[in-house]
Amino acid sequence: MSREVVFDTETTGVDPSTGDRVVEIGCVELINTVPTGRFFHTYINPKRPMSEGAFRVHGLSDAFLSDKPVFADVVEGFCDFIGDSPLVAHNISFDAMFINAEFKRLDIEPLSPNRLIDTLILARRKHPGAANNLDALCARYNIDNSKRTKHGALLDAEILAEVYIELCGGRQADLGLSLVNGGDGRINGKRAPAQQRPEKLPSRVTEAERAAHDIFIETLGSASIWQSYLAKTQ
Repeated sequence: MSREVVFDTETTGVDPSTGDRVVEIGCVELINTVPTGRFFHTYINPKRPMSEGAFRVHGLSDAFLSDKPVFADVVEGFCDFIGDSPLVAHNISFDAMFINAEFKRLDIEPLSPNRLIDTLILARRKHPGAANNLDALCARYNIDNSKRTKHGALLDAEILAEVYIELCGGRQADLGLSLVNGGDGRINGKRAPAQQRPEKLPSRVTEAERAAHDIFIETLGSASIWQSYLAKTQ
């Protein structure tokens, strides 16, 4: 079983070295590159003013965050959720930089670079020269992001999980066998009945080929398996 955590953060600005802090974390769990429905989400009181630029991005105001827990109060739940699983984010160096700055304040070991997976790098390798921001990737893979009027950590993590699955090869990567009622040809874990064409496709076998085959079958004798098969189909 392969577990990964797709996550996103929102912050007060762009530089933790100047005191900018994390104000929202959203995580979703993937098992074998399939969302399980488990998630972690929290807002955080940064104990500092929100920058104008950051507010325009995510809309989280100082007043809204004033009664939220501080990072020290949510870090245990966050660490329990991510465990030692690989972490997936878009431009993950930004999110990891902020998480590690918060960890440093609490004397917690930083996230190891070896566990970080950057979907921006994956997208650039797969689609060189194309726009690879999250909205562009959603458009490319026909992923609905209509609710994304502003950035939000949990919503962006959920959308990014769908993008990541496509970057990894799409649903066919695990043949859809671990999904239930997921539009993958299975119902309640059982294979759904095959869909029939409204009209059969015309045979590609010519009459001459069919006649030659019949002659060949006759040469096999009455005990051949072909004779038994033909008897069942006639």
